Amino acid sequence: MDALQQVWLWGNLLLLPCALAAIHVSLCKWLWRRQLARVGWWRMALWCSVAAAAVELTGLVWTGHDGEMATYAAMIVALAVVTWLLAFAPWRQGAPR
Repeated sequence: MDALQQVWLWGNLLLLPCALAAIHVSLCKWLWRRQLARVGWWRMALWCSVAAAAVELTGLVWTGHDGEMATYAAMIVALAVVTWLLAFAPWRQGAPR
């Protein structure tokens, strides 16, 4: 596999977590606009993308395959946990009660 094929491989591998994070953040900011007003879209999208990409790469290493349903489920859980940590955790200043 040459260098260009490697770039396309890694680009396509990381495109799904980044796109999923962007959709997740947009929906969360729309649904909970008052509660998430103090959390920036880019900051939240960055942390969600990092978490989803980490889960994607962990699933790839663990199962040896890309596109396992367990990996996608773990990605959704990771997005929810990161969103909770950034915006709704009880120790966050001004977190909704």
